[in-house]
Amino acid sequence: MSDFHDILKRHITGGTCLKIVLSRPYPKRGAATQDSEPRARKVVARPIQLRGCDSYQFAMRAGSREIHENLAPDDAARRVQELFGHSFLDCHLFTTTSDYVARIARSGHVKVTTGTPTASSQSQRAQTARPHDREKRRLLRPDEPVPFLVEIGVMTPAGKVRANKQKKFRQINRFLELVDDVIGELPSRDPLRVVDFGCGKSYLTFALHHLLTAVRSRRVEIVGLDRDRHVIDECRRVAGRLDCTGLEFREGHIADYEPATPVDLAVSLHACDTATDDALAKAVLWGCAVILAVPCCQHELAGKLRSPELEPLAAHGILKERMAALATDALRAQILELRGYRTQVLEFIDMEHTAKNVLIRAVRRKSGTDSAGAVPPADLDKQTVSLREFKELLGVQETYLEERLGDGAR
Repeated sequence: MSDFHDILKRHITGGTCLKIVLSRPYPKRGAATQDSEPRARKVVARPIQLRGCDSYQFAMRAGSREIHENLAPDDAARRVQELFGHSFLDCHLFTTTSDYVARIARSGHVKVTTGTPTASSQSQRAQTARPHDREKRRLLRPDEPVPFLVEIGVMTPAGKVRANKQKKFRQINRFLELVDDVIGELPSRDPLRVVDFGCGKSYLTFALHHLLTAVRSRRVEIVGLDRDRHVIDECRRVAGRLDCTGLEFREGHIADYEPATPVDLAVSLHACDTATDDALAKAVLWGCAVILAVPCCQHELAGKLRSPELEPLAAHGILKERMAALATDALRAQILELRGYRTQVLEFIDMEHTAKNVLIRAVRRKSGTDSAGAVPPADLDKQTVSLREFKELLGVQETYLEERLGDGAR
């Protein structure tokens, strides 16, 4: 075991690890059989760049929950060593030079086999030649002029990020990372159709157009929608100066908008209060492949809370407001899961930049075989019960999102 742990640590900390898959969980024994919490069946770890530093992202699915954790290389090596031999019996290590498979037999003996990199490993190795996809984590560089950033005043014509726009630059980059992570979930055919609900000044709309066209070489049809005519007029002028092919801006309300063609990606960033739910409902009913939403100013639930159990929180205005916002996003995520989406609630940007730092990212499960696996009916039943019980705890009969979706009080 110690020899394989040395191999793990060498590749993880040395930057030659491409992927780690931990599988075959240890059977539950003794008192553990009474544990009602679902256990992860598999853990996958991949190298990423996080705030300019080498890191590893661990992803595991326990029941209907998808859990992510980012760790520095030394911590990642320790975590894998903790999991293998204590929680999982198999460990598959992909590296730039070899593939390793370690299995723990019933006797406790560890058997390690070594082979040449597989096709998938070789493909990943090609991506890490930069190394491990650093370009993906730096979709916008702070030293290279980007036309839309220059036009909207974030960069100078020489490509330098203006001092008072550093936070905006980091926000845009973080947004593009979160979008780029799910590019592969979008249809491969062109044009790719996108709607940005409540686009406002459209910093992120222009960023999205840049990512899809200039970086990922896709043809697009992007509609930025906002009810402020003056904002839309200015966005049109900027798009004209930049010659943004496939990008248009329209004045209108989210609830009233109906596309002429199916929408692949729906975006709603900082739409106030229930406007976020209007956007989510539209996207779900259209069957969008991917939905991205950054909620803002959630007031709906704060006025509906009727729960004696939560009175210690509800008695204080600031705590009630924060609890209502968190509960609202938890309900939204659960409703999206029940509507056929794999849903994550992620940090958008650091709290020091803005209090509105939660992004809901939902990927529609494909019919038939899905990379994350279809949710078993039993799990869907559990999710439905869980949603109902959570609403009962909050004293809420029906959310606005359920009303817009026509789901009724679950």
